[in-house]
Amino acid sequence: MDREALRCPEADPCVADGRPVTGESMSTPGDPMDRIRAGFHVECEEQIEQLRDALGIVEAACDRGCAPDPEAVNSAFRAVHTIKGGASAFALGPLASFAHRMEGTLEGLRSGTVPVDGATTKALVRATDHLADLVSACSTGDATSTEGPATADPFANFAPAGAGRATAAGDADQAWRVTFRPSETLFATGNEPLFLLQALRALGASGVTCDTSALPPLAGLDPDRAYIGWSLALPGDRDRSEIVEIFDFVEDVCKFAIDRDASDCETPPPVAAPLQAPRPGTEPARSIRVDLNRVDRVMNLVGELAITQSILSQSIRDAGLATHSDISPRLEALSALTRDIQDTVMTIRAQPVKPLFQRMGRILRETAEALGKPARLRTEGELTEVDRTVVEQLADPLMHMVRNAVDHGLEPVEERRRAGKSDEGTITLTAAHRAGRFVVELSDDGPGLDRPRIRAVAASKGLIDATTEMSDHEIDQLLFHPGFSTATSVNDVSGRGVGLDVVRTAITRLGGRLSIQSDIGCGTRFSLSLPLTLAVLDGMIVRVAGQVLVMPVAAVIESAAVRGLERRNLGPGRDLLRIRDKFVPVCDVADALGYRTAEEGPLHAIAILTEAEDEVRSALVVDAILDQRQVVVKPIRSILAQPRGISAATILGDGRIALILDPGDLIRSKTQAATPAASHHIGGSLG
Repeated sequence: MDREALRCPEADPCVADGRPVTGESMSTPGDPMDRIRAGFHVECEEQIEQLRDALGIVEAACDRGCAPDPEAVNSAFRAVHTIKGGASAFALGPLASFAHRMEGTLEGLRSGTVPVDGATTKALVRATDHLADLVSACSTGDATSTEGPATADPFANFAPAGAGRATAAGDADQAWRVTFRPSETLFATGNEPLFLLQALRALGASGVTCDTSALPPLAGLDPDRAYIGWSLALPGDRDRSEIVEIFDFVEDVCKFAIDRDASDCETPPPVAAPLQAPRPGTEPARSIRVDLNRVDRVMNLVGELAITQSILSQSIRDAGLATHSDISPRLEALSALTRDIQDTVMTIRAQPVKPLFQRMGRILRETAEALGKPARLRTEGELTEVDRTVVEQLADPLMHMVRNAVDHGLEPVEERRRAGKSDEGTITLTAAHRAGRFVVELSDDGPGLDRPRIRAVAASKGLIDATTEMSDHEIDQLLFHPGFSTATSVNDVSGRGVGLDVVRTAITRLGGRLSIQSDIGCGTRFSLSLPLTLAVLDGMIVRVAGQVLVMPVAAVIESAAVRGLERRNLGPGRDLLRIRDKFVPVCDVADALGYRTAEEGPLHAIAILTEAEDEVRSALVVDAILDQRQVVVKPIRSILAQPRGISAATILGDGRIALILDPGDLIRSKTQAATPAASHHIGGSLG
């Protein structure tokens, strides 16, 4: 294998993540409107994410029987209002119309005329899915399609009191009373009260009066402060949302109140308290939007820079120029600078899994509705960050797992009641960093795996011999066999036996592992272990039978000489070493990879204590530890055979190719080789 085989190809400007870039994702330089429209679609996605966050807070408060946080409702309203404004600017009628209807319901929540109950929150969550479909249709040019988005209109049979123009009989006869007072920051942000008054006059404002009660004597007047407030009346047939819309972009720098005027008195009331307290004046984070292909291009170049720097350092050391010369400190400075650049680019590539988890929430709702099984998604660790490439490639397998959890993991309502469970099932999705890897767990509160039935179905399909003795672990692994399904009929969700097989294939291609744990009556948990990044990692350079390998530092706890450790043998291939007063299984790396047999091991071997993501410790035996450095991860092409226990490859400073070990998979493959019955395993690493 030569070095060029592992180099990253140039980013194809017409391909993104393996898919052709079409529509708004790649605009022509000569059409600025395309770029503006593409920016609007990206902003809509951000606003929808903000909307889901806010509605999650409202829904949680509703479940607890508490009043929702006003700021959460305001945040949801602002997100929908922003989408509506952009849609109107681009003449996207269906999107603007639906956003306006949704905005009316949210305004009812803000004013208290729409009750905060389960029906309202569920309608709003479904409306968010519908809004996302409309945005997607607009971005792909299908906004005028007669078929419409995938989800039905969630407001078709939902009409909460207060969501229309007039909230009650007689309200239209009662004028609105609007009072507002700008803060000093309103002027600092370039806003002007005159524009607010002009906008209110366009709605029919009358009886405008000034409140000068806070105006100091001329000698004490500060020109940078705001002292004057205003009060005015508006026709009662005006929609409250029309009035709120005027203050939408100044609500943080202006105190205002909107109420029904119960009297015909011309004297304006004092300025009321604001509907919401202004947020603390912290400066928001500044950001720009960059094409992801450009970020990938920078990452590839930084990787090549790191390889070149490593080769340069090795060449200088081989030439004997690094000792007693000015080159050494400068070389160290170059190495530190290269590492800082790598770390910075990696933080740019990293993103939280929150948007992915939000998409799974929608998949769960649609699946639960299709199957008639009430279910909800509970998430933990959604702010855990991981390389965006991992997040993108995890979407499809996670979708299959969520649908499978609802279809096969949860019982029907009648069975849940007989088991003393609530009617609504719970699917829990968690993310965390463990032992230098990214771990996602999906669990349900169903009855657990029906292993006798799984075994019987496998036997009927000829996958196993009905008389063969099998452990629970072996039976569980049958679920991942291509074409295997326990469904009695084929429907839109399951029955074709492709779901979990797709999961296995996708996870192994990412260099990941998949495990199952099931307890009868308590549910099933699937654990996915993936590398944190597909770009760079801190590696320990080791020598094994004349071969140079790389072990991820994040999985290493400590190292010790084998000859100084107590050793026990429990049978062929089942050795234990005593480290830190505990015996742990030992794996000779050279023997596991087929470089040599364990009997040919070196006299001065080193045991490296590692911990996998499932917190299981083991000792990997190597000949020697050579160095520790940051290496660039290069995926192995699929045309090459990749042994178990290997996750990827890298290029060392001397130009040689070195394989990167997967300690967890290495010890598992060694254990299973010593136990012939354990013939089914999900994991490994395919290029």
